[in-house]
Amino acid sequence: MSDNLLIAKINHGFDHLDADGDGLLTERDHVLMGHSVARSLGHQEGSEAEAAIVRAYLTIWHDLHLTGRSTGTEAITREQFVASTGALADDPVAAQETIGALAEAFLAVADADRSGTVDAGEFFVFQRGHFAGLCRDDADEAFRHLDRDGDGTLSAAEFIGAIVEYWTSRDPEAPGNWWTGKPPHAF
Repeated sequence: MSDNLLIAKINHGFDHLDADGDGLLTERDHVLMGHSVARSLGHQEGSEAEAAIVRAYLTIWHDLHLTGRSTGTEAITREQFVASTGALADDPVAAQETIGALAEAFLAVADADRSGTVDAGEFFVFQRGHFAGLCRDDADEAFRHLDRDGDGTLSAAEFIGAIVEYWTSRDPEAPGNWWTGKPPHAF
Protein backbone atom coordinates (compact mmCIF):
# COMPACT_ATOMS: atom_id res chain seq x y z
CA MET A 1 0.00 0.00 0.00
CA SER A 2 1.04 3.57 -0.51
CA ASP A 3 2.54 5.64 2.23
CA ASN A 4 0.49 8.67 1.12
CA LEU A 5 -2.30 8.09 3.64
CA LEU A 6 0.12 7.38 6.48
CA ILE A 7 2.17 10.50 5.72
CA ALA A 8 -1.02 12.59 5.45
CA LYS A 9 -2.18 11.36 8.87
CA ILE A 10 1.21 12.03 10.47
CA ASN A 11 1.33 15.52 8.97
CA HIS A 12 -2.23 16.21 10.13
CA GLY A 13 -1.28 15.05 13.61
CA PHE A 14 1.84 17.22 13.62
CA ASP A 15 -0.22 20.26 12.63
CA HIS A 16 -2.23 19.85 15.84
CA LEU A 17 0.65 18.81 18.09
CA ASP A 18 2.49 21.97 17.05
CA ALA A 19 0.23 23.98 19.34
CA ASP A 20 2.01 27.30 18.83
CA GLY A 21 2.24 26.85 15.05
CA ASP A 22 5.95 27.56 14.76
CA GLY A 23 6.71 24.47 12.68
CA LEU A 24 8.52 22.71 15.53
CA LEU A 25 7.40 20.26 18.18
CA THR A 26 8.69 21.48 21.56
CA GLU A 27 8.12 21.21 25.28
CA ARG A 28 6.10 24.44 25.08
CA ASP A 29 3.69 22.78 22.62
CA HIS A 30 3.08 20.02 25.16
CA VAL A 31 2.34 22.55 27.89
CA LEU A 32 -0.06 24.37 25.57
CA MET A 33 -1.77 21.08 24.62
CA GLY A 34 -2.11 20.23 28.30
CA HIS A 35 -3.73 23.58 29.00
CA SER A 36 -6.05 23.22 26.01
CA VAL A 37 -7.18 19.73 27.00
CA ALA A 38 -7.65 20.83 30.62
CA ARG A 39 -9.86 23.73 29.45
CA SER A 40 -11.82 21.42 27.18
CA LEU A 41 -12.37 19.04 30.10
CA GLY A 42 -13.63 21.94 32.22
CA HIS A 43 -10.69 22.29 34.60
CA GLN A 44 -9.91 25.72 35.97
CA GLU A 45 -6.71 27.52 35.11
CA GLY A 46 -4.15 26.94 37.85
CA SER A 47 -6.03 23.95 39.29
CA GLU A 48 -4.35 20.73 40.36
CA ALA A 49 -6.36 18.89 37.69
CA GLU A 50 -4.87 21.17 35.04
CA ALA A 51 -1.38 20.69 36.48
CA ALA A 52 -1.79 16.90 36.39
CA ILE A 53 -2.77 17.03 32.71
CA VAL A 54 0.15 19.31 31.86
CA ARG A 55 2.49 16.89 33.71
CA ALA A 56 1.10 14.03 31.60
CA TYR A 57 1.87 15.96 28.42
CA LEU A 58 5.37 16.83 29.64
CA THR A 59 5.95 13.15 30.35
CA ILE A 60 4.95 12.43 26.74
CA TRP A 61 7.47 15.05 25.56
CA HIS A 62 10.32 13.70 27.66
CA ASP A 63 9.59 9.97 27.55
CA LEU A 64 8.28 9.61 24.00
CA HIS A 65 9.34 12.44 21.75
CA LEU A 66 12.84 12.98 23.15
CA THR A 67 13.70 9.28 23.48
CA GLY A 68 16.56 8.39 21.18
CA ARG A 69 17.33 12.00 20.33
CA SER A 70 20.58 13.81 21.09
CA THR A 71 21.01 15.22 24.57
CA GLY A 72 19.98 18.85 24.54
CA THR A 73 17.36 18.45 21.81
CA GLU A 74 14.80 21.20 22.31
CA ALA A 75 12.75 20.88 19.14
CA ILE A 76 11.70 18.33 16.55
CA THR A 77 11.07 19.44 12.98
CA ARG A 78 8.13 18.23 10.95
CA GLU A 79 10.51 16.23 8.75
CA GLN A 80 12.08 14.51 11.76
CA PHE A 81 8.66 13.79 13.24
CA VAL A 82 7.29 12.34 9.99
CA ALA A 83 10.39 10.16 9.51
CA SER A 84 10.52 8.80 13.06
CA THR A 85 6.78 8.28 13.38
CA GLY A 86 6.49 6.79 9.90
CA ALA A 87 9.22 4.26 10.72
CA LEU A 88 6.99 2.87 13.48
CA ALA A 89 4.61 1.52 10.81
CA ASP A 90 7.20 -1.15 10.04
CA ASP A 91 8.03 -1.94 13.67
CA PRO A 92 4.86 -3.00 15.52
CA VAL A 93 6.74 -3.77 18.75
CA ALA A 94 8.29 -0.29 18.89
CA ALA A 95 4.95 1.25 17.89
CA GLN A 96 3.18 -0.49 20.74
CA GLU A 97 5.90 0.50 23.21
CA THR A 98 5.99 4.16 22.19
CA ILE A 99 2.61 5.08 20.76
CA GLY A 100 0.94 2.59 23.10
CA ALA A 101 2.51 4.45 26.05
CA LEU A 102 1.25 7.75 24.61
CA ALA A 103 -2.21 6.24 24.22
CA GLU A 104 -2.24 5.03 27.83
CA ALA A 105 -1.36 8.55 29.00
CA PHE A 106 -4.15 9.96 26.83
CA LEU A 107 -6.59 7.38 28.18
CA ALA A 108 -5.82 8.46 31.74
CA VAL A 109 -6.78 12.02 30.78
CA ALA A 110 -9.77 11.24 28.53
CA ASP A 111 -11.45 8.85 30.99
CA ALA A 112 -12.77 11.72 33.08
CA ASP A 113 -15.15 9.59 35.16
CA ARG A 114 -12.47 6.91 35.79
CA SER A 115 -14.77 4.16 34.50
CA GLY A 116 -12.01 2.44 32.53
CA THR A 117 -13.74 3.34 29.26
CA VAL A 118 -14.30 6.48 27.22
CA ASP A 119 -17.84 7.35 26.14
CA ALA A 120 -18.75 9.56 23.18
CA GLY A 121 -18.97 12.68 25.34
CA GLU A 122 -15.58 12.11 26.95
CA PHE A 123 -14.10 11.38 23.52
CA PHE A 124 -15.44 14.63 22.07
CA VAL A 125 -14.30 16.78 24.97
CA PHE A 126 -10.83 15.22 24.98
CA GLN A 127 -10.42 15.44 21.20
CA ARG A 128 -11.71 19.04 21.09
CA GLY A 129 -8.74 19.93 23.30
CA HIS A 130 -6.42 18.74 20.52
CA PHE A 131 -8.46 19.50 17.44
CA ALA A 132 -10.22 22.79 18.09
CA GLY A 133 -12.15 22.66 14.82
CA LEU A 134 -13.64 19.23 15.55
CA CYS A 135 -17.42 19.51 15.70
CA ARG A 136 -19.60 17.16 17.73
CA ASP A 137 -21.12 15.48 14.66
CA ASP A 138 -17.67 14.63 13.26
CA ALA A 139 -16.49 13.42 16.67
CA ASP A 140 -19.56 11.22 17.00
CA GLU A 141 -19.00 9.76 13.54
CA ALA A 142 -15.36 9.07 14.38
CA PHE A 143 -16.40 7.51 17.68
CA ARG A 144 -18.75 5.10 15.89
CA HIS A 145 -15.85 3.92 13.71
CA LEU A 146 -13.55 3.49 16.70
CA ASP A 147 -16.15 1.67 18.84
CA ARG A 148 -15.42 -1.66 17.17
CA ASP A 149 -17.75 -3.72 19.34
CA GLY A 150 -20.57 -1.16 19.14
CA ASP A 151 -21.20 -1.05 22.90
CA GLY A 152 -21.24 2.76 23.10
CA THR A 153 -17.85 3.08 24.80
CA LEU A 154 -14.22 2.78 23.85
CA SER A 155 -12.57 0.14 26.00
CA ALA A 156 -8.93 0.67 26.89
CA ALA A 157 -8.01 -1.72 24.06
CA GLU A 158 -10.19 0.15 21.53
CA PHE A 159 -8.90 3.56 22.64
CA ILE A 160 -5.22 2.54 22.65
CA GLY A 161 -5.60 0.50 19.47
CA ALA A 162 -7.18 3.43 17.63
CA ILE A 163 -4.26 5.70 18.45
CA VAL A 164 -1.64 3.14 17.48
CA GLU A 165 -3.52 2.39 14.27
CA TYR A 166 -3.87 6.09 13.41
CA TRP A 167 -0.13 6.68 13.60
CA THR A 168 0.98 3.41 11.95
CA SER A 169 -1.63 1.98 9.56
CA ARG A 170 -1.39 2.32 5.82
CA ASP A 171 -4.79 0.61 5.39
CA PRO A 172 -7.36 3.13 4.09
CA GLU A 173 -10.14 1.10 5.76
CA ALA A 174 -8.57 0.97 9.23
CA PRO A 175 -11.00 2.28 11.89
CA GLY A 176 -8.10 4.05 13.65
CA ASN A 177 -7.85 6.44 10.70
CA TRP A 178 -10.85 8.18 12.29
CA TRP A 179 -8.92 9.08 15.47
CA THR A 180 -8.82 12.82 14.66
CA GLY A 181 -12.22 12.95 12.96
CA LYS A 182 -12.62 12.41 9.24
CA PRO A 183 -9.53 10.64 7.88
CA PRO A 184 -7.30 12.69 5.58
CA HIS A 185 -8.46 10.66 2.56
CA ALA A 186 -12.06 11.63 3.38
CA PHE A 187 -11.42 15.39 3.14
